[in-house]
Amino acid sequence: MIGSLRGKLISRRPDNVIIEVGGIGYQVNVPLNILSNMPDEGEYVFLHIYTHVREDALQLYGFTTEDEKRIFITLLGITGIGPKMALNILSGISHDDFLHAIETEDVALLCRIPGLGKKTAHRLILELREKLPSSKDIKNRVFEDTLSALINLGYKKSVAQESLEKAYKKGHKDIESLLKESLKYLTGNIREEDR
Repeated sequence: MIGSLRGKLISRRPDNVIIEVGGIGYQVNVPLNILSNMPDEGEYVFLHIYTHVREDALQLYGFTTEDEKRIFITLLGITGIGPKMALNILSGISHDDFLHAIETEDVALLCRIPGLGKKTAHRLILELREKLPSSKDIKNRVFEDTLSALINLGYKKSVAQESLEKAYKKGHKDIESLLKESLKYLTGNIREEDR
């Protein structure tokens, strides 16, 4: 089983990417929101991978965070939801919004996802309410882990927290992008103070 891939992005298509690792090109199916955030071809990427094995095919599904991968795997456990539908769900809505829709039982929001009807939306809510972590828990865990990393790098807690909040408001939700954005702000801040 392939659990993750780090390699060069060779090509980008509407529903998948090809990542070269050690001279081998792996075709990885990814949600649209991840595809739009991919770097340029020739750049290096890292994806958490779910390997789906069938009699006639071996397919890879890639995600930028462990939480997205976990939601995808949980969706596969629901009757009538296969990898294509699970990928479609994660393409049609951010994983934060999806978790929020499940928590608040927002059928209307779920029905905006192409191919997802009311019946399936109700089944998702019923079956996933207890299985998925709350969006608040995920945000808190990611926020705390990133804050801890910044403090370990030597930044004061109050300054690190302020930069994290700004990065989060800009739409960065995973540890890697939150850390990068926070460091941009922090190094910019330090340069201004030194002048």
